[in-house]
Amino acid sequence: MALKIDLRRFPGFFPIALLCLVVLYAPLVVVSVYSFNASASITRWEGFSLAWYVDVFTGPESPKFRQAAINSLIIAVLAAAGATLIAIAAAVAMFRTGRFKGRTLSFALINLPLMVPEIVTAVASLIFFSSIGLGGGLTTILLAHITFCIPFAYLPIAARMQGLSDSYEQAAMDLYATPWQAFRLVLLPLLLPGVMSGYLLAFIISLDDFLITNFVKGAGIETLPTAIFGAVKQGIRPNIMAISTLMLVVSVIFVTLSWWAGRSGKSKA
Repeated sequence: MALKIDLRRFPGFFPIALLCLVVLYAPLVVVSVYSFNASASITRWEGFSLAWYVDVFTGPESPKFRQAAINSLIIAVLAAAGATLIAIAAAVAMFRTGRFKGRTLSFALINLPLMVPEIVTAVASLIFFSSIGLGGGLTTILLAHITFCIPFAYLPIAARMQGLSDSYEQAAMDLYATPWQAFRLVLLPLLLPGVMSGYLLAFIISLDDFLITNFVKGAGIETLPTAIFGAVKQGIRPNIMAISTLMLVVSVIFVTLSWWAGRSGKSKA
């Protein structure tokens, strides 16, 4: 019988957990609160106002942030789609082709971006693109993001596929379906909750990425995180807090949708 350990009964667990939560989320709360500050000061509260959110869309810097947001959305949509397609193919190869030579190595390569520090991935991507003569721009950002997002898309899809018996596809092929028809008409619909969860997770990872983007973007190309970083170097202003709060809300929504999609798939299974 497996021994179950309740961590909540350990002495000091609650204060340590509370301290970790405060350290992680207190800065986010401060930024969100002061984005509604009527004052231009980032330390003195002078009343509730939505002026800085209006400034994000109509202020003098709004064209720059609007173009950066459009770039971020285009890259995130395409990168998440590319990473999800590769992740589906990888999951099918890992779980529907039986054991094969190099399976463990393949699994390690799929998850490598999760284990390697992001700065290493950023530098390696920059060196690679420079060595093949590919200048920085939206294309290099997209290729780097697809590579980085593959494991984030793969994990929910693989988790979903692990819970599905291959008897469904075998039954379809017994009824004269081709392997492609069995995949398209039987397996893919069953995988859909995992696919949606993986796509949404990859989307938000790409949308929020700064480090890799900053290395490979090239001159004159900005995404929303790099545009925010450039604005912060000139001084922290309340409109930057408003943009950061909006990005936080979008991130929470997409992560919640990803979690809900994965949970919905489990409940249906």
